[in-house]
Amino acid sequence: MAQQNSFDIVSQVDISEVKNALDQTMKEVRQRFDFKGSRAEVRLEEGELILAAEDETKLRNMNDILQQKLVRRGVPLKALSYGRVEPAAGGTVRQHVPVQQGIPSDKAKEIVKFIKDAKLKVQAAIQGDTVRVSGRDRDTLQDVIARLKARDFGINMQYTNYRSN
Repeated sequence: MAQQNSFDIVSQVDISEVKNALDQTMKEVRQRFDFKGSRAEVRLEEGELILAAEDETKLRNMNDILQQKLVRRGVPLKALSYGRVEPAAGGTVRQHVPVQQGIPSDKAKEIVKFIKDAKLKVQAAIQGDTVRVSGRDRDTLQDVIARLKARDFGINMQYTNYRSN
């Protein structure tokens, strides 16, 4: 029987690293002079970051600090999708930032279409929030990974579960 190789395309973020980055961000915000006496905070609720500050400038500055901490901890910024800045209670502003876990179905369809349009001898199938690519030749699978890395789908992607059956 023919040998079948496969790998999965996933989009996952280590939430513990996000929490560590949040703790570091809040520690730095409390120590910085431009945030003295402010009610700026960032917290994680149900897979979503919530940034709150007195004005948009402080919110932007806090976001810059957060992004530096996330990058330093290996969390890709593509996994964050920023909502619009909205007014909150007490004259403050708030911004919701969902953390992407799993590939959205529209992006998964786009990835599968891209792989099929490449006319390589592989099959791509959507399995929940992952995409499984399988084929006979390992070199072809490596070529698919290289092509996917070369194209920007606007989401964070990892290539896992590379197996030979």
